[in-house]
Amino acid sequence: MADFSHMIEGYRRFRETGWAQQRERWDELRDGQSPKVMIIACSDSRVDPSQIFDTNPGEVFVVRNVAALVPPFETAPGRHGVSAALEFAVQVLKVSEILVMGHGRCGGCQAALTQELKDAPPGEGGFIAHWIDLLDDARDKVRAEFGDDHSREALRAMEKEGVKVSLANLRTFPCIRDKEKAGEISLIGAYFAISDGVLHVLDEASGEFAAA
Repeated sequence: MADFSHMIEGYRRFRETGWAQQRERWDELRDGQSPKVMIIACSDSRVDPSQIFDTNPGEVFVVRNVAALVPPFETAPGRHGVSAALEFAVQVLKVSEILVMGHGRCGGCQAALTQELKDAPPGEGGFIAHWIDLLDDARDKVRAEFGDDHSREALRAMEKEGVKVSLANLRTFPCIRDKEKAGEISLIGAYFAISDGVLHVLDEASGEFAAA
C-alpha cells in the first residue's frame, strides 16, 4: 500500500511521463478549465472516476464524498460544500451533464443500511451517521423488500437506491431543475461494480441499471 513517500515517487514518474507527454494540454489549462461533465462519486479509494473513465486533465469536474451523496437544496446557514461545487459546475463552468456514480461494497451505504453508527458521537462516527441519514428513505425501501437481511444483494440494492436519492436531490436545485427542463443539462446515474469492474447505467424510466 502506498504511503506519502511512495506517492512522491509516483509524482516524479508523473513529471517525467504524464506531465511531460501532455505538456501542451497542461499549457491549455493554465488559463482555466471547461469540462462538460461533472461527476459526483464516492471518496472510496477504489473508485477513482478519472481512472475508470480514462479521462485526460481538464475533462471532468469531480466531487467525491462518502457514498456519493447530494444533499437537497437548502439555504440554511452552514458550509455547503457539495452545493457550492454544484453551483460552480452548473453556473460558472456550465457543464452539460452531471453523473452520479455509486459503487459496490460501499462502506457508507452499508453503514446506512445497518445503522451501525446511529448513536455515535461526532468524531467517532457521528459525522458519518448524520451525513448518511440522507439515505433513511432509501434504507426503508430496501428493508421493505429484504427485511433485516444485510446480505450482498440487500447492500447492492441500497447502493443503487443511493444513486437515485442523489439524482432526486439534484432536481431540488432550481438552477439544475430549470436547465434540465430547458434541455441544457442531463442527469445520469451509474453504478460501478468493484467485484468485476463493470459500469452499470441507470434507465430512469424503468428504474433499472444495465451494463454499459
